[in-house]
Amino acid sequence: MLERGELANSWRTERWDSLRLLTPNWQSRLPGLRYEGPDPDGYMTVGEVIAFIERFAAITRAPVRTGVNVTSVRPADDGYHVTTTRGELGCRAVVIASGACNQASVPRFAEAVPPSVEQVTPFDYRDPAKLPDGGVLVVGASATGVQLAAELQRSGRPVTLSVGEHVRLPRTYRGRDVLWWMDASGVWDQRYDEVEDLTRARRLPSPQLVGTPERTTLDLNALASMGVELVGRWAAVRDGSALFSGGLRNVFSLADLKMRRLLGTFDEWALTSGRDAEVGPPERFPATRVPESTRLQLDLGSGEIRSVVWATGFRPEYGWLDVPVVDAKGQLRHEGGVADRPGLYALGLPVLRRRRSTFMCGIEDDAREVIEHLARYLAARR
Repeated sequence: MLERGELANSWRTERWDSLRLLTPNWQSRLPGLRYEGPDPDGYMTVGEVIAFIERFAAITRAPVRTGVNVTSVRPADDGYHVTTTRGELGCRAVVIASGACNQASVPRFAEAVPPSVEQVTPFDYRDPAKLPDGGVLVVGASATGVQLAAELQRSGRPVTLSVGEHVRLPRTYRGRDVLWWMDASGVWDQRYDEVEDLTRARRLPSPQLVGTPERTTLDLNALASMGVELVGRWAAVRDGSALFSGGLRNVFSLADLKMRRLLGTFDEWALTSGRDAEVGPPERFPATRVPESTRLQLDLGSGEIRSVVWATGFRPEYGWLDVPVVDAKGQLRHEGGVADRPGLYALGLPVLRRRRSTFMCGIEDDAREVIEHLARYLAARR
């Protein structure tokens, strides 16, 4: 097992200070290891996640080589040749477990933002004090964007949030964490070969959730009540001004509709499974409030905005993979984690085998099936 940095490196070096997992502690599980602390309904801090992974590595005695950066994987007669910063390796099979969040997705027009405005991604951001004084434009309203917008607003900075497509969810529903419903109802267990539009499912933004001791819901209504200004999707920069799309009403309506449909699925499952009496009564949530007026442009040179936080998602980085299995959009071509090149596999990608694939509680089942395929492949070669 090759790791470019330390164990749990991305958690150590690429996370902001206040981050907590979106999943409750009872869902934090790896093969042979589960959360056993005093707060099963809480959410792990960054430090607790690092300790959890370290404990898993110790229990499993995983043969991890740290400080080894892979610079090339290329086909060889007997499998693959791997070049690293610590030497060369030969192997019959390779499992890519580098994830889908290696690089921040920042639009090209970011280059046109005036140099007086500091730009950061979630990889760079640590806490509000590290940003210049003054207004902040947060771009993206998925989990990362809403969390950072709330933190920056609480720090006393004026925050504008640019909103595009998003997934709205309450933190709790009918007295249970919303992710309990995803787990118990089987929604998370839907397999990749059962999903109607797999490409779209794999690109869905992360839900608007935050893990706090209070188990609070952090949606756009909550942010607006805090004083965050909502604008449309940032579409372009022209003459030093940010141009935002209109149509927030439609964006909000679509997110609200999808949330109501999902909650309806939970209600139906509770009834048909006989679990209805175990939970509270069905709930309905107010629609996302549309601002009376929204700005369609913002002068980035006026001094109103001193920094931009790009919470516009992430993408994988396969520049080191010298095997023709990456499509034109930079995504790995695979069928449930089995790449279209013999002996090449992947783990930890969105909806790899199930909808829960990218969560800690989803890796065990995926890994078992992918490694069973790998074992059969190696046995056949022998």
